[in-house]
Amino acid sequence: MNLTVAIIVLLIFGWLCLAGQVLAVLRFARRPLATMTPADQQPVSVLKPLHGDEPGLYENLRSFLDQDYAAAVQIVLGVNDPEDTGLDAARALVDAFPEHDIELVVDRRIRGSNQKVSNLESMLPSARHDILVLSDSDMRVDRDYLRLLTPPLQDGHVGAVTCLYKGVSTGGLWSDLGALQINFGFLPNAVAGEALGVGGGCFGATIALARGTLADIGGFARFRDELADDHRIGDGVRARGLSVELSRYLVDAQVYEPSFAALWRHELRWARTMRQLAPAGFVGSVITYPVALAILAAAGTGFSSVGCTLLTITVLARWAMTAAISRLLGLSVRALWLLPLRDCLSFAVFVASFLGRRVRWRDQNLYVEPSGRMTVAD
Repeated sequence: MNLTVAIIVLLIFGWLCLAGQVLAVLRFARRPLATMTPADQQPVSVLKPLHGDEPGLYENLRSFLDQDYAAAVQIVLGVNDPEDTGLDAARALVDAFPEHDIELVVDRRIRGSNQKVSNLESMLPSARHDILVLSDSDMRVDRDYLRLLTPPLQDGHVGAVTCLYKGVSTGGLWSDLGALQINFGFLPNAVAGEALGVGGGCFGATIALARGTLADIGGFARFRDELADDHRIGDGVRARGLSVELSRYLVDAQVYEPSFAALWRHELRWARTMRQLAPAGFVGSVITYPVALAILAAAGTGFSSVGCTLLTITVLARWAMTAAISRLLGLSVRALWLLPLRDCLSFAVFVASFLGRRVRWRDQNLYVEPSGRMTVAD
């Protein structure tokens, strides 16, 4: 019974967490977007490391060409395998838009266990401009992206600008579940963390920084063996006495999960990474799973009237929170009927994250060390 009482206490904190997330998102949604005149816009090199031919890759890459931006924009695409299937989309883009400044880098050299960072390291010499924008290959943006992203870099106290992202399912049950986790799990948690000053996030969806800042924090070479390279880049910027600005702009993350196994591996990798980066905070994040806690509390009371009432209140509160956040941020409500299943799956991933340190990423089995660095597992 004592365990049941403890779960109910956690559940109450979970209700408070739901309310806090809505308030944080409301504040975030009202935040103005910075802008600047065309004369003040600076040339930008956008670095897009590729790995495989994911659905919508060509359209993702093309969206970075269609920018309402007065200054020069260079797109650098890179792979570390000449047989990489993502090359088809990259070459098609180069052929279709010869008037655009697009550089394609193919370099076999692998430096460290993080292949994405190794790819970026190979791409950097081809970047011609001082403002660098790093963005994962599954991101898609609109024409205002660069115009709204880069202004904070004019502030001498800002070392980097980063963006959160919303999930856009490419179709299918597992992709729908993956998008729900991004939109109604990760996104409100990240916004709330930033509002409380404990998030400290820097996200691979977008990191914009000056070339000199990157050099000052040790360049890409410093992050060759970091699984959470994006977070470590943010840590490096802050260590130099500069801030990381979280933009109000949200990019679209194209979510493609072909199977349950793929979804599970992806989310388990992220959970185990976060557990190593912030172990105390990760344990405390148990309150962000109120539906699972309510189910446990109901079971602990033998599904008594009190337990079932707590479960009903929790489910209704979760739906209300989801509805509010979807309206505030313009999120898709596609497959929202899957939310209870999504919440239970998220809690299962949370529990499984404590049962090992191995992850699978980019066709590699990796071992995550307590520091967050990784090595290739046997």
